[in-house]
Amino acid sequence: MALDGAFLRHLKREIEENAIGARIDKIYQPCRDELVLSLRARSGVWKLLLSARAGSARVHFTKFVPENPKEPPMLCMLLRKRLTGARLVSVRQPELERLLCLDFSTVNELGDRIQLTLAVEVMGRYSNIILVDEKGKILDAMKRVDAGMSSERLVLPGLDYRFPPPQDKLCLLNVSREEAAARVCGLPAGMSLAKALLSSLQGLSPIVCRELQCITGRGRDLKVGDMTPELRERLTFFLGRLSDIIRDTSGRPYMAVGLSKKPIDFSFIPIEQYGTSAIVREKESFSELLDAFYAERDRMERMRSRSQDLLRTLTNASERLSRKINVQRGELERCSKRDEWRVCGDLLSANLYRLKKGQNSAELPNFYEKSEPLVRIPLDPSLTPSQNAQKYYKKYRKAKTAEEVLTVQIGLAQKELDYLDTVFEELSRAGSESDLSEIRFELTEQGYFRARKGAKRRELSHGPMHFRSSDGFAIYVGRNNRENDILTLKRAKKNDLWFHTKNIPGSHVILSLDGRPASRTAVKEAAMLAACYSRGRDSSNVAVDYTEARHVTKPQGARPGMVIYVKNRTVFVAPDRQAAEQLRISK
Repeated sequence: MALDGAFLRHLKREIEENAIGARIDKIYQPCRDELVLSLRARSGVWKLLLSARAGSARVHFTKFVPENPKEPPMLCMLLRKRLTGARLVSVRQPELERLLCLDFSTVNELGDRIQLTLAVEVMGRYSNIILVDEKGKILDAMKRVDAGMSSERLVLPGLDYRFPPPQDKLCLLNVSREEAAARVCGLPAGMSLAKALLSSLQGLSPIVCRELQCITGRGRDLKVGDMTPELRERLTFFLGRLSDIIRDTSGRPYMAVGLSKKPIDFSFIPIEQYGTSAIVREKESFSELLDAFYAERDRMERMRSRSQDLLRTLTNASERLSRKINVQRGELERCSKRDEWRVCGDLLSANLYRLKKGQNSAELPNFYEKSEPLVRIPLDPSLTPSQNAQKYYKKYRKAKTAEEVLTVQIGLAQKELDYLDTVFEELSRAGSESDLSEIRFELTEQGYFRARKGAKRRELSHGPMHFRSSDGFAIYVGRNNRENDILTLKRAKKNDLWFHTKNIPGSHVILSLDGRPASRTAVKEAAMLAACYSRGRDSSNVAVDYTEARHVTKPQGARPGMVIYVKNRTVFVAPDRQAAEQLRISK
């Protein structure tokens, strides 16, 4: 699913058609590896995303602008100083390299018209975004590369900017289809055709090479040694057709979606290699395709990088509690022998006349069983028979007390572990910096973080998410545990319906009835929302409990979001995020 040079050529044309002549209005750097340029053109405002993230490097227009940090990084401040107000005059791509050069016309400090270039290198973990001046000197880069990191190509301010070294591959824009086919068929016979295409031709990703192999062999896996004259002729034909598509940028944006509804690959040509194991959808534009493919993945990656301290604290606390519970359960298991110790004490007390000091053991009839079998009881020879009996009674009393205390302690630790599980779930759904701040404050209140001196209790910044069912009922969904408490215990009316996934961490959902009877559609959609905003959101069938809000209570001293409920019913639903977004009326 790499973004290849041929796909990038289609993106280049899309940028040229919409943004040539556009002026840079604003520049953002949401995270370490991303830039967003706000371009104002006659056709409107375009948000151009430049990403150098290793797993999702790309450049395209986006509608999902991520939240920005409070203080811009140094590179962002430099770009704002040098590029704000600049106009995009051209977009260049050397052959089919995974590299776009965005040329901007601007004015320097002396008032002279100059050209600055943003070089976007889309090369996996070597991806980079480099600002180059009119003399070809590097002004700065998103990822500086010094001699300790690379001996071949340095990327540092003040050095000349050089393109990445070219690979020994043929470019379909410069060679004939026959030359390309000859290079591919000249490789070792045991090499697969897809791999031979990948190692011979510039700018093609693995999915395009596999697609060429698929249509050449009519669905069969081919090796170079299998290439008969007929197959070679077919390969030559399809290479020519692919060359025409790339040269004319006449491809279309196709995305393969797996049966689990997750995007698995994309390309600029129709995708047939997955057969019935995937659904191929055509998008309106290449930018829309990349937005759909990467938006959710990038959101999760941004939240992961910004929530490292929260994740570390939660993980350490969970591991500590798990170890504690395991140790206490081991101790509790050892307490299960307490009745045996009481029996030993009783048998010794009933047979004191038969025993004497100095014995190592005693065999006594067990009168608690009908057959009165003999029981061998170990004794301490330094103690009297009476003292040995009291020793067994003491062990019994100690074990009984320990069992009571351990049962309570294990229960408390398990409740705390369940609470941390709900916070883990909140963290996985956090979509913005403010969501993370709410979670951090909740954990501070619960003692997992040290509170700052003079810090006041903060109010919730968002309020619950608001939805409306297909037949007009208002539905509210809590974003975090504090909101769950307020929504369920303060905001919901006693006759409203309360929803929560069965035995799975998730949000509290309230179906507001306003005196009306609940419709079957509203109940089904509210349950679907409860499933979507829970850990079961990727499942195909989720059990959701619901009951009237009057039957939901919070035990005294319970953690945020933890409630108990009675008189509930259960409905099974399939989470549908697209349907959930259609029901949402405010964000």
